[in-house]
Amino acid sequence: MKIAVINSGSSSLKLKLFDMQTGEVLLSKHIQNIGEEGSAIQTHHEAIKSLGVDFKSLDAVGHRVVHGGAAFNEAMHINEEVIETIRRLIPLAPLHNPANLEGILVCQKKAPDTPQIAVFDTAFHANMPKEAFLYALPLEMYEQHKIRRYGFHGSSHAYVSKKASEILGKDLSELNLITLHLGNGASACAVEKGVSIDTSMGFTPLEGLVMGSRCGDIDASIVVYMQRKLGMSIDEIDALLNQKSGLLGISGISNVRILEETQTPNARLALDMMIRRVQKYIGGYMALLGHVDAIVFTGGIGENSVVIRERILASELFANIKSLVIKTDEEFEIAIECLGVLEKERNILQA
Repeated sequence: MKIAVINSGSSSLKLKLFDMQTGEVLLSKHIQNIGEEGSAIQTHHEAIKSLGVDFKSLDAVGHRVVHGGAAFNEAMHINEEVIETIRRLIPLAPLHNPANLEGILVCQKKAPDTPQIAVFDTAFHANMPKEAFLYALPLEMYEQHKIRRYGFHGSSHAYVSKKASEILGKDLSELNLITLHLGNGASACAVEKGVSIDTSMGFTPLEGLVMGSRCGDIDASIVVYMQRKLGMSIDEIDALLNQKSGLLGISGISNVRILEETQTPNARLALDMMIRRVQKYIGGYMALLGHVDAIVFTGGIGENSVVIRERILASELFANIKSLVIKTDEEFEIAIECLGVLEKERNILQA
């Protein structure tokens, strides 16, 4: 059985093609700068065509979709209703869902009879308890408008949790883990017996840790202040919080590797803030979980920066907790989710 996984970004497209019987990666491609000036590839249709994959010959195509809202708590076979729901959720993930949807629509045109399956970043966190996913706002904000914590990086947190189980030689149902996906976008997750019970990202991917260009946690009244007192528009505030804050806002640099090499006071301050925020979340999740079997690092920073990992773990509170570094493979986790959907549909037909 062959399953292709598409991760379609606003100006990039990643593909991995798996032989699900062996787990072998048959093809891996990453196309960047789509639509940018001077690029040879101007559209996602051109990008997918350039992959040279016969999608009609595959058993399924899996698509990463960042925001599934309250509508999706598991991977779904894509139909018109799913497409329209993803489209309605665009305001909650304006940088991600439109590109994800573009990849779906192009693949549907190229292979209309091949099953297309959406796997949502938010699904892994769908079973968090109410006290974790609700904000302390009037309850009708959730009941009528579905304003709640959704969480993201679900495929990554799910994948590294399973790998940690293999490394530790214990069933996932017996483990409590704190998983840290640290990259340009970053999130922490408390995983109790294989289930996400809390995570740092919220209604959108903005909340939580200090990230490359996102601010993470702030006092919500700052937004009101910027609008009322500084005369900033909603669009200006949105751009500032998502694209001009975080490490970039403090130091002028969003790349952690460069920050580690830069000895300016603001570079050091940016890293200090990032590390402190991660430590606060680890401490909080230790309180929620009670016993923690391992702290798992993944993502570009988590996997590659020894300095950042050592500084995060420098607290005496974490001294007796095992730490693991696991290379994430969101595409393989998406392929596994797709396989589950196909098997579920096959079982229903046979019944």
